[in-house]
Amino acid sequence: MKRTLRIVAIVVVVLIVLVVIVPFLIPVDKFRPTIEEKASQALGRKVELGNLSLSLISGSLSAESISIGDDPKFSSSPFLTAKSLKVGVEIMPLIFSKTLNVTGITVESPQVVLLHNPAGQWNYSTLGGAAAKSQQSQASTSPADLSVQKFSLKDGRIVVGSTAGQKRSTYDHVNVVASNFSMTSKFPVTVTADLPAGGKFKLDGTAGAIDQTDASLTPIDAKLEVTALDLASTGFVDSSAGLGGLLDLSANLSSQNGEAETKGNAKISKALFIAGGSSAGVPVTVDFNTKYNLRKSTGVLDPSTLKIGSAAAHLNGTYETAGEATVVNIKLDAKDMPAKDLEAFLPALGIILPKGTSLQAGTLNADLNLTGPLSKLVTTGDVGLFNGKLAGFDLGSKMSSIASLAGIKSGKDLDIQKLTTNLRMAPDGLKAENFVAIVPSVGNLSGAGTVDSKNNLDFKMAAMLTSTLGDVGSPVSDASGLLGKATGGGSGCKTGTTVPFLIRGTTADPKFIPDVGGLAAGMLKSQLGCAAGLGSGLGSGAGKDATKAPADAINSLGGLFKKKKP
Repeated sequence: MKRTLRIVAIVVVVLIVLVVIVPFLIPVDKFRPTIEEKASQALGRKVELGNLSLSLISGSLSAESISIGDDPKFSSSPFLTAKSLKVGVEIMPLIFSKTLNVTGITVESPQVVLLHNPAGQWNYSTLGGAAAKSQQSQASTSPADLSVQKFSLKDGRIVVGSTAGQKRSTYDHVNVVASNFSMTSKFPVTVTADLPAGGKFKLDGTAGAIDQTDASLTPIDAKLEVTALDLASTGFVDSSAGLGGLLDLSANLSSQNGEAETKGNAKISKALFIAGGSSAGVPVTVDFNTKYNLRKSTGVLDPSTLKIGSAAAHLNGTYETAGEATVVNIKLDAKDMPAKDLEAFLPALGIILPKGTSLQAGTLNADLNLTGPLSKLVTTGDVGLFNGKLAGFDLGSKMSSIASLAGIKSGKDLDIQKLTTNLRMAPDGLKAENFVAIVPSVGNLSGAGTVDSKNNLDFKMAAMLTSTLGDVGSPVSDASGLLGKATGGGSGCKTGTTVPFLIRGTTADPKFIPDVGGLAAGMLKSQLGCAAGLGSGLGSGAGKDATKAPADAINSLGGLFKKKKP
């Protein structure tokens, strides 16, 4: 028994000695030029390794550092750098025949720099390209190959940018695992990463064979998942203007022969599209399908559906990524979208409803074009609200100074029969032209104005009052009566009165200000037109009296507003 234990102990000691001493006896560093040469040939880039050491326990060679050069057309700095590289090897052939058979490659804590030029080409697209040309010059039809059982990139950092600028986006904790990796065949691959500001990225599927002329054209068939991507941190939108949102995406990605198709669902939470607005209270979801030409850096958005609650709109168009920013040309068409479902989304557009009010009814139609770079997107087109109700909004009290002149009746809700406008929306604010609204309690409203990046209103409006308002005993009706008598029209004129006014303040607290000069001119024009019509029907005598209308009308208005005659 003691002899057996002694033998076991001797064997253990010998193994320990071998594990400790053998790595020093095998000149593994002499394989460094071989590894560098094979890797350089396969990648078409200069590969440099630090000193190599052997570990019998892990069965691997370790390099103190690694550097892979970039395409000189993009940068003179390295494409990849790492402090440590482990190369798994078959130990027995290495010990007894000094043959190097690689079983795996692990790159620890690397930094990879991905750059694209103004033409949309990426620096990684030429990986393997020099190898392919070298093989062609040697009249060989088989491309250079680098195959290992497992390739891993652990806890890396990817820096993304453009050769045209210094701005960079950084993605940390990047992990890549490829099994049965080969330059010449399909292989399983999984990529995970932390996105800026706390988001997550995952791609799981197959890739390969590596395209030997342009690595960016390598076929891919994978599932793509993005969680809580902060759009402002990516540079896709102008974060300096306060724009952004959180993106969740689930899609299937398939790329073949330079054409990539992505089909899935995207959700944007806390969206913000105009400086001065606030984050939307409801998410926007898009069921999309895109086709992207990798060679031309252009894409097509096939008919897709955008949803906000039960409100749905249809999207289609094109986009281009060749330049510094992604440029889009998208058409949005919406019919009969429930206004109530859109209420919580309006703050993202800089429209904040007055406190205590809500959209309780109505449908929205929109015919819009979204154009320009995503960082400075401009939206133009027509928008219409039909049969709407803004509950809790007392227009009479808001327009008290105007109501006292025009006799506008007060009410707790605002009914809007129709509201249409030509809209232009950009990061710096919103502009509405040809604004027309039919409000039964008032009449027809028309005008134009803006909402700036600080949510300030600047509208010039005019209200064509309904004829029934002339009977309420308001100053406007009194002035109209005086004008009627002064022009010889009496009570036979039923034409509505135009009341110009301004809207100031903010969307949350609008201020309605009467334009007194415009009011006088509007009433004068209305009554003179009426008098002219009556005069032409009554004969020459009436016509003579009508010539007195301007002076008498001004006298009457002067008394109403307590102004001296001109």
